[in-house]
Amino acid sequence: MPPTRTLLVIPVSVALLGLVPTASSAPTPPASDTALAQLVTRGRAPAAALMAREETGTHFAHMEAPLSADSTSTGTGTNGRTTDGPPNRTPNGTAADTPTPTTDGPQNRTTNRTPSRTAAGTETGRPADHPEPQPSTAIRAADHFRAGSITKTFIATLVLQLAAEHRLSLSDSVDAHLPGLVRGAGNDGRALTLRALLTHTSGIADFTTITKGAVSLTPLQAVRIALTRPPADRGRFAYSNTNYVLLGMVVEQVTGHSYAAEAERRIVTPLRLTGTSFPGSRRSLPDPHGRAYATNGSDVTELDPRVAGAAGELITTLTDLNRFYAALLRGDLLPPRQLREMLDTGTAHGSYGMGLYPVKLPCGTTVWGHDGRISGSYVRTAATRDGRRVVTFRVNTDEIADPRLEPALLAAEFCPLTS
Repeated sequence: MPPTRTLLVIPVSVALLGLVPTASSAPTPPASDTALAQLVTRGRAPAAALMAREETGTHFAHMEAPLSADSTSTGTGTNGRTTDGPPNRTPNGTAADTPTPTTDGPQNRTTNRTPSRTAAGTETGRPADHPEPQPSTAIRAADHFRAGSITKTFIATLVLQLAAEHRLSLSDSVDAHLPGLVRGAGNDGRALTLRALLTHTSGIADFTTITKGAVSLTPLQAVRIALTRPPADRGRFAYSNTNYVLLGMVVEQVTGHSYAAEAERRIVTPLRLTGTSFPGSRRSLPDPHGRAYATNGSDVTELDPRVAGAAGELITTLTDLNRFYAALLRGDLLPPRQLREMLDTGTAHGSYGMGLYPVKLPCGTTVWGHDGRISGSYVRTAATRDGRRVVTFRVNTDEIADPRLEPALLAAEFCPLTS
């Protein structure tokens, strides 16, 4: 087991970088920046960052907990884990996912952590100002990171594009594209539609609950593992990574190209998402990148993305995710009919659309997006329905210790719109 990182407990106030934090002259930081700080203090993340795409520009903020003197070594993790998505969201919109399997949870890490500093500002084509040297836990604006189940929004977009081109129909059976594959333990691809896969209403078991998201698999292996379990009630929302592994296979069957190649051609290149990639079996992150830590503190920056595949292998940046979701919701990637279907939560009884899910904030604003969790990374993107306002935040560990912090940050970012 790689060594666990030990972090100091120090008090800190949140202030804008480059301004003198006096009681009389320091401006109040944006509410979202204050909420971001809580991801480090109460959420016990080594570091946190957000990028907000607003009409007035792009706002970036980050903060990190300081390392203690005895935490200079970093181990190397082996395989990753992924249990992201909104499988059991509570009535107030917070996530109540199955915990990421680890030897201990965030609540068992060393005491509390507080940020050593924060950087925030408005970008106008210039890199964010970072006058201080970056510690090893820092998250920088241009860092690449693993985005987990945010991959699903890309896969759903591909399937809906193919539907718009009449190369498939969402009413097609799974068996029509993958004949004979979905069989066993009561599962039957002849009775399941692509719509059921997209909306997580197929009932097919989640292979990552069996592998604990820690086994590198081919898509076929992942599906076969899931099919050893009987299905849940068909038509009921039950989040399953297997659904999107199957959709990745459907994209390849229909186009003759991998879902990664199709995403590059149809989404990544047209939108100029220069930091976004589908790594396949590549274990390393592109430069620049920071470190990633499991909930027990071990370094898991390198991992095999085949633990997730089409359900969660994406590597990207804060800027790219904001650009992607803004373009998607503006209608730049899908015709109006397909975008309406993507946002229709009726099949999943209000819980999920197709690669997107809504959250209604306390002020009445509804935001659309997805979350992603894979070992060493948790990320969340949310946007207004028109895509004019988008925020992505991330931490460089598996999960946030206090589940109330995520909806609080989203409210801090979006609720001022209605005040």
